[in-house]
Amino acid sequence: MSRSDLLGAIMKENRHSLVSYAEKMLGDRGLAEDIVQETTIRAWRNIDRLLGMEGSVRGWLFTVTRHLAVDWVRKPHARKEVVGVTYSDPVTQSDATEAVRDALVVKPLLRRLSPEHRAVLVHIYLCDRSIQETAGILGVPAGTVKSRQHNALRKLRSVVRPEAE
Repeated sequence: MSRSDLLGAIMKENRHSLVSYAEKMLGDRGLAEDIVQETTIRAWRNIDRLLGMEGSVRGWLFTVTRHLAVDWVRKPHARKEVVGVTYSDPVTQSDATEAVRDALVVKPLLRRLSPEHRAVLVHIYLCDRSIQETAGILGVPAGTVKSRQHNALRKLRSVVRPEAE
């Protein structure tokens, strides 16, 4: 079996799942298909390594797809779209309890914050990004991100535990 036949078989088996996975993260079918196309290119470039590795080729494909989707979201052209949107990672959502908790507790609390403060907390805590990554995405200095994080958390603490202030 040639390399191209082998890759074709691998992608035929996994393409639909990869596109669905990327679409859940990005909310855009066309973009998800582009991400999976790039995953295919990377698989082609690494086919020898993929065939010789221990572990799951499918797992490798999903990891590459996830990294590409996250990288796309972090690119400058996506910044304006990301600031007001929450990122949904299907891998880390274990069940509906987190979504219910978010809807009942976290979202009403976040609405009490300014959009700038809310964006910082979403990127740092919900998207698990560093101060530097958040600063790059939002286009502000790292010190501004730290200050917004501190002030937002202080405001949330005063709402949750008024006696602490």
